[in-house]
Amino acid sequence: MPKLRGHHLICLHFYDGEGYDDGFIENLEGVLKRIAAEGVVAAEGPDDVCGPCPHRREELCTYSRTADREIREMDRKALALLRLSAGGKVDWARLRNTVETIFPEWYATHCYLCSWRSVCEKSDLFLEFRRRLKSSSSSPPGGEVG
Repeated sequence: MPKLRGHHLICLHFYDGEGYDDGFIENLEGVLKRIAAEGVVAAEGPDDVCGPCPHRREELCTYSRTADREIREMDRKALALLRLSAGGKVDWARLRNTVETIFPEWYATHCYLCSWRSVCEKSDLFLEFRRRLKSSSSSPPGGEVG
Protein backbone atom coordinates (compact mmCIF):
# COMPACT_ATOMS: atom_id res chain seq x y z
CA MET A 1 0.00 0.00 0.00
CA PRO A 2 1.52 3.37 -0.99
CA LYS A 3 2.47 5.88 1.70
CA LEU A 4 1.71 9.60 1.51
CA ARG A 5 2.73 12.38 3.87
CA GLY A 6 0.02 14.65 5.26
CA HIS A 7 -0.14 17.44 2.70
CA HIS A 8 0.09 14.96 -0.20
CA LEU A 9 -3.06 13.28 1.15
CA ILE A 10 -4.86 16.55 0.38
CA CYS A 11 -2.96 18.15 -2.48
CA LEU A 12 -2.71 15.12 -4.77
CA HIS A 13 -6.46 15.20 -5.25
CA PHE A 14 -5.74 18.24 -7.42
CA TYR A 15 -2.92 16.66 -9.45
CA ASP A 16 -3.22 17.54 -13.11
CA GLY A 17 -0.17 16.04 -14.81
CA GLU A 18 2.60 18.42 -13.80
CA GLY A 19 5.73 17.95 -11.72
CA TYR A 20 9.47 18.62 -11.59
CA ASP A 21 10.47 16.37 -14.49
CA ASP A 22 9.41 13.28 -16.45
CA GLY A 23 10.79 10.84 -13.86
CA PHE A 24 8.99 12.59 -11.03
CA ILE A 25 5.71 12.65 -12.99
CA GLU A 26 6.01 8.99 -13.97
CA ASN A 27 6.57 7.99 -10.33
CA LEU A 28 3.69 10.17 -9.13
CA GLU A 29 1.26 8.74 -11.65
CA GLY A 30 2.30 5.22 -10.69
CA VAL A 31 1.70 6.02 -7.01
CA LEU A 32 -1.73 7.48 -7.80
CA LYS A 33 -2.73 4.36 -9.78
CA ARG A 34 -1.72 2.15 -6.87
CA ILE A 35 -3.58 4.36 -4.39
CA ALA A 36 -6.78 4.19 -6.43
CA ALA A 37 -6.59 0.39 -6.33
CA GLU A 38 -5.09 -0.25 -2.88
CA GLY A 39 -5.79 2.77 -0.68
CA VAL A 40 -3.09 4.70 1.12
CA VAL A 41 -1.16 4.78 4.39
CA ALA A 42 -0.56 8.14 6.07
CA ALA A 43 3.16 8.76 6.57
CA GLU A 44 5.41 11.13 8.49
CA GLY A 45 8.24 12.65 6.51
CA PRO A 46 9.23 11.71 2.96
CA ASP A 47 6.81 9.37 1.21
CA ASP A 48 6.46 7.45 -2.06
CA VAL A 49 6.05 10.71 -4.00
CA CYS A 50 9.20 12.26 -2.55
CA GLY A 51 11.58 9.54 -3.78
CA PRO A 52 12.60 11.06 -7.13
CA CYS A 53 12.16 14.69 -6.04
CA PRO A 54 15.20 16.77 -7.02
CA HIS A 55 14.99 18.63 -3.68
CA ARG A 56 15.17 15.53 -1.48
CA ARG A 57 18.40 14.99 0.44
CA GLU A 58 18.14 11.91 2.62
CA GLU A 59 15.05 12.55 4.78
CA LEU A 60 15.05 16.33 4.22
CA CYS A 61 13.42 18.69 1.73
CA THR A 62 15.90 21.29 0.50
CA TYR A 63 13.48 23.24 -1.72
CA SER A 64 14.34 26.27 0.43
CA ARG A 65 16.24 26.93 3.65
CA THR A 66 13.07 26.51 5.73
CA ALA A 67 11.20 24.05 3.50
CA ASP A 68 11.62 20.89 5.56
CA ARG A 69 10.39 22.49 8.79
CA GLU A 70 7.48 24.18 6.98
CA ILE A 71 6.46 21.03 5.12
CA ARG A 72 6.53 18.91 8.27
CA GLU A 73 4.30 21.45 10.02
CA MET A 74 1.95 21.48 7.02
CA ASP A 75 1.89 17.66 7.13
CA ARG A 76 1.02 17.74 10.82
CA LYS A 77 -1.86 20.15 10.19
CA ALA A 78 -3.09 18.09 7.23
CA LEU A 79 -3.19 14.90 9.29
CA ALA A 80 -5.05 16.72 12.06
CA LEU A 81 -7.64 18.11 9.63
CA LEU A 82 -8.07 14.69 8.05
CA ARG A 83 -8.24 13.08 11.50
CA LEU A 84 -5.48 10.64 10.61
CA SER A 85 -2.25 9.65 12.26
CA ALA A 86 0.91 8.20 10.77
CA GLY A 87 0.30 4.58 9.88
CA GLY A 88 -3.43 5.12 9.42
CA LYS A 89 -4.93 3.53 6.31
CA VAL A 90 -7.62 5.18 4.23
CA ASP A 91 -9.51 4.62 0.99
CA TRP A 92 -8.64 7.28 -1.62
CA ALA A 93 -12.24 7.86 -2.73
CA ARG A 94 -13.43 8.32 0.86
CA LEU A 95 -10.49 10.61 1.54
CA ARG A 96 -11.63 12.82 -1.34
CA ASN A 97 -14.90 13.43 0.52
CA THR A 98 -12.98 14.47 3.61
CA VAL A 99 -10.78 16.78 1.52
CA GLU A 100 -13.93 18.46 0.23
CA THR A 101 -15.10 19.03 3.80
CA ILE A 102 -11.82 20.51 5.04
CA PHE A 103 -11.01 22.44 1.84
CA PRO A 104 -12.16 25.87 3.11
CA GLU A 105 -9.72 25.76 6.03
CA TRP A 106 -6.92 24.16 3.97
CA TYR A 107 -7.32 26.73 1.21
CA ALA A 108 -7.24 29.65 3.62
CA THR A 109 -4.19 28.46 5.50
CA HIS A 110 -2.11 26.67 2.86
CA CYS A 111 -3.26 27.08 -0.75
CA TYR A 112 -3.44 30.81 -0.78
CA LEU A 113 0.37 31.36 -0.69
CA CYS A 114 1.50 27.98 -2.07
CA SER A 115 4.05 27.99 -4.91
CA TRP A 116 2.14 25.08 -6.52
CA ARG A 117 -1.21 26.90 -6.49
CA SER A 118 -1.09 27.76 -10.20
CA VAL A 119 -0.76 24.04 -10.95
CA CYS A 120 -3.73 23.11 -8.74
CA GLU A 121 -5.80 25.84 -10.39
CA LYS A 122 -5.73 23.73 -13.57
CA SER A 123 -7.58 20.96 -11.74
CA ASP A 124 -11.34 20.82 -12.24
CA LEU A 125 -11.79 19.53 -8.69
CA PHE A 126 -9.78 22.38 -7.16
CA LEU A 127 -11.72 24.92 -9.23
CA GLU A 128 -15.03 23.36 -8.17
CA PHE A 129 -14.09 23.45 -4.48
CA ARG A 130 -12.92 27.06 -4.82
CA ARG A 131 -16.10 28.02 -6.68
CA ARG A 132 -18.10 26.69 -3.74
CA LEU A 133 -16.04 28.87 -1.43
CA LYS A 134 -16.77 31.94 -3.50
CA SER A 135 -20.48 31.21 -3.53
CA SER A 136 -20.67 30.58 0.21
CA SER A 137 -21.92 33.36 2.44
CA SER A 138 -18.56 34.03 4.06
CA SER A 139 -14.88 33.87 3.17
CA PRO A 140 -12.72 31.23 4.83
CA PRO A 141 -10.87 32.35 7.95
CA GLY A 142 -7.45 33.81 7.38
CA GLY A 143 -7.59 34.70 3.72
CA GLU A 144 -9.54 35.90 0.77
CA VAL A 145 -10.97 33.59 -1.84
CA GLY A 146 -9.37 34.53 -5.09
